[in-house]
Amino acid sequence: MAIVVKRPKLTFGEKIYLSSIAKGMMITIGHFWRALFGKGTVTMQYPEEKWDENLPEYYRGAPALVTDEQDRERCVACQLCEFICPPRAITITPEEIPSDDQWAKVEKRPQKFEIDMARCIYCGFCQEVCPEQAIFLRKDYAITGVSRDEMVHDKKKLYEIGGVREGLVNKWNKLK
Repeated sequence: MAIVVKRPKLTFGEKIYLSSIAKGMMITIGHFWRALFGKGTVTMQYPEEKWDENLPEYYRGAPALVTDEQDRERCVACQLCEFICPPRAITITPEEIPSDDQWAKVEKRPQKFEIDMARCIYCGFCQEVCPEQAIFLRKDYAITGVSRDEMVHDKKKLYEIGGVREGLVNKWNKLK
């Protein structure tokens, strides 16, 4: 059974969109006068002006790996971030920690950890799923490279840009 929706009758002015055109022109003229007399520009002049001080608290930027206060890796190579990544931008190759090491109970660490920033969509799933809080999204939005190879950040680069994150890390908890 088809449902018939009756269209409302439009006046002549509504048919030629006169009121809509007038409203749009008023907005455009308002922006023009504001920009002309310097009471606030509409467009940000990038790269002279940056968003750094205007970024909202919830902004999700580029992912990076972080270390703890003793400069130890937080990542346990569980590969959850790799599995949850929608564009498959993360690649992890785990390796076993030798049994004679103090932290052998952890079992794994990342031998190779790469994020293809050209594929990353900054969704934040990797940060949410990480059990050790080893990956964080920085407030960085200007990631550039001349080639595709430059856009693939390896483990060393990710730790370099990630820095140190303070707080309890389950990996280094001796009671666990």
